[in-house]
Amino acid sequence: MRIVVNEFMSLDGVVQAPGGPQEDTDGGFAHGGWSHPFFDETVMGAAIDDGMSRNEALLFGRRTWQTMAAAWPERSDDRFAERMNSIRKYVVTSTLGDDDLTWANTTRIPGDEAVARIRKLRETEGGDLAVLGSPTLVRTLLSEDLVDELALMIEPVILGGGKRIFPEDGAMRTFELVSAVTAGTGVQICTYRPARRA
Repeated sequence: MRIVVNEFMSLDGVVQAPGGPQEDTDGGFAHGGWSHPFFDETVMGAAIDDGMSRNEALLFGRRTWQTMAAAWPERSDDRFAERMNSIRKYVVTSTLGDDDLTWANTTRIPGDEAVARIRKLRETEGGDLAVLGSPTLVRTLLSEDLVDELALMIEPVILGGGKRIFPEDGAMRTFELVSAVTAGTGVQICTYRPARRA
């Protein structure tokens, strides 16, 4: 499986709480829902649908999973909601137990086993294992060279602080731009893959 990281991202690299005001207020973050004014149904919607069609499973950190699990099970009004609810899901968590996993088709990955278990998942046959949000998890995956693709929707806004996905470990990691499309709202939809090492 390929691990594909999907993020709504500001120009200054922030991925925190793109969906709503109360999604994630850690650190006093006050811009929740910042991505909504820039959503372009035609271009961004098509890119999201295309990515979802290749996903075999979804991988989340605990907070993102809880946010999604609170929203999606009640929705069955469209094809995307049906897909979100029926697809296999994995959540990395040290605090949730199996009894907490109320969202259908969710499997818990204990936090202290995350890297080994995700590495093993990546080695299995199948489509994409997509990561949505989950900045803490994504930083770990990037640090461990477990990301096969970054699918970034870079939005024309600077948020001045908030959670980011990139490791701050001093290591240089080179990526290749595979595709770039501009939405009518100024969002750059960019796909990057790790550069091949010589």
